[in-house]
Formats: sequence, structure tokens, C-alpha cells
Amino acid sequence: MPDFEVIWAVRDFVERGGNVLLAIAFVTVLMWTLIIERYVYLRTTYPAQRRQIIDGWRSRADHSSWYAHQIRRKLLSQLRQKLESRLWLIRTAVALCPMFGLLGTVTGMIEVFDVMASGSGSARGMASGVSKATLPTMAGMVAAISGMLFSIQLERRAQSESERVASNLELQHS
Repeated sequence: MPDFEVIWAVRDFVERGGNVLLAIAFVTVLMWTLIIERYVYLRTTYPAQRRQIIDGWRSRADHSSWYAHQIRRKLLSQLRQKLESRLWLIRTAVALCPMFGLLGTVTGMIEVFDVMASGSGSARGMASGVSKATLPTMAGMVAAISGMLFSIQLERRAQSESERVASNLELQHS
């Protein structure tokens, strides 16, 4: 049986922050799914691919012709593509999180202005609007910062792995 207190707490948080929090949650889940996929790829599939490229290159007799140089470039390009796959989606998700937070800020402030314009000046109504203005901003920034740290690490890892394989594919100049 699920812990209903957690479910109610999440529901209350979304209610106080507005529906924009659902969009932020969706983008954050997508972003973290992609980040985890990249780490799983780097630990499971990539080592075998790296070994296959290096062994295939070393088994070639020709390392000096123009054709060999082009094969090396192709192998490194294909490897870079695999290493950098989906990183652009992660960067996009990182950029979207604060944008959705800003959208929540704007919609929350509109709610505050509506309460003020109605003439009631209800403190409770204005507090609700301020909550809807600040919670999405905070949620978007937290999601973006966490994703940005791992995105940068994945990009650096892709670059260093690409350079590492390139150094293992020695060329002989004729």
C-alpha cells in the first residue's frame, strides 16, 4: 500500500505551485532518463565498441595511405556520434527547466494582479499567486542545475574518450 502522505504532499506542492510544475517534472524525468541512459551506455556498451574499433584498426596492414586516413576519420566520427548521442536532448531539457519556471512566475504574478484588480485585496489570494510565482522558479532552477552538472560531465567524458581512442589509432606517415 503506497504511502499516501507522500502522494498528498506532492499534490499539495503542485497545487501551490501551479500546473507548470507538472511540465517541469515531465522535462526533469525525461532529462534524468537520458542522463542515466548515457551513463549505462558508457559502462556497458561503449567499452566493447571502443575495443572493436581499436582492434579493427590495429589489424589493418595499411596505416599510412590516404584511404587509411579516411577510414580512421570515419571510425572516429562514428564513435563521436555514439558518444555524443542524446547529449543535445539533455542540454535542451536543462535549458527548458528554467524557462518553464519563468512561465510559472509569470502565471503566478498574473494571478496576484487579478486578485489586486478585483479590489478584494485578499491576502490569501495574493499569497497563493506569489506561491505560484516562486515555486516553479525554484523547481526549474534546481532541475536545471542538477542536470547541467551531469550534462557537462557527460560532454567532457565524450570528448576525452574520443581523444583517447584517437590516440590509440596510430597513423604512419608515408
